[in-house]
Amino acid sequence: MDKDIYILGIETSCDETAASVIKNGHEIISNVVASQIQSQQRFGGVVPEIASRHHVEQITLVIEEALAAAKLEPEDLDAVAVTEGPGLVGALLIGINAAKAFAFANGLPIIGVHHIAGHIYANQLMQPMEFPLLALIVSGGHTELVMMEKHGSFKLIGETRDDAAGEAYDKVARVLGLPYPGGPAIDKLALESDEAIEFPRAWLEADSYDFSFSGLKSAVINYKHNLEQKDGSIVPAHVAAGFQQSVIEVLTAKTLRAAKEFNVKQVIAAGGVAANKGLRASLDVVFEKEGIPFYVPPISLCTDNAAMIGAAGTAMFIDGKRGNMEMNGRPGMQLVSWIE
Repeated sequence: MDKDIYILGIETSCDETAASVIKNGHEIISNVVASQIQSQQRFGGVVPEIASRHHVEQITLVIEEALAAAKLEPEDLDAVAVTEGPGLVGALLIGINAAKAFAFANGLPIIGVHHIAGHIYANQLMQPMEFPLLALIVSGGHTELVMMEKHGSFKLIGETRDDAAGEAYDKVARVLGLPYPGGPAIDKLALESDEAIEFPRAWLEADSYDFSFSGLKSAVINYKHNLEQKDGSIVPAHVAAGFQQSVIEVLTAKTLRAAKEFNVKQVIAAGGVAANKGLRASLDVVFEKEGIPFYVPPISLCTDNAAMIGAAGTAMFIDGKRGNMEMNGRPGMQLVSWIE
């Protein structure tokens, strides 16, 4: 690079309003997140209309705070990167319109970033990405295995056929009477439990890298109903431990098999469920034993944030990718390569 590149990242795809300034694609200069968890907990999940209203209230303040923390002025920036999709359409539109207004007012290019590409590039903020690499994406809406041969190249080799891992965690947590979001609560209970209920593993076809967690969720519900019909009561910690063991075993085994088959130089994990301590420990142990480098961002960069959008946006900026003022929210946006 002839000069340092500063990108303002903006993320509003769900229930976090976030802005960040990233230097050269790997250095976090500022990273501000306004969370809505306390507001959404009352409803046991994210209410789109409430999420959008909070974004409207917070977006300008968050952008101003990110610039102030970075000690930069708009004229110091090279571009604005914003989550274009997937996500809640109303929430996406708040971030996109804020990004377009900021870019237009300051004569900056705008770059639309795929939310999952952002999660993958959160790893670039911790260490360089080495190719070919395998990314395991686990979040509330996505469970996917993605191969990358180089920057901007994405090949989907496995995905969820029904409930994503994070979605299954939230649904099982609700069954157990645990608060939203369900992932951290189940993870905590599971790690403290001295016993685990045996639940099924959905391996699917022998050569498949796809995932399915709907049956596991149903197995937990049936277990609870069967006990109640016998005037028994479940021990939430035992159920949480059994459920988590099933999820982790499938995720770990399929990721390891894919890493060996494609002979990757690096395996990374990304997404909100990558913050799960049980999953992180399992992947660490397995890949250390196999001698395959494995990385996962700190928990603060696994959940939704704008630093990851700035990191991915920088890679796109370097590759000459630009958006325009016709950009719209794309709730069903597919992860496709931006480079041949």
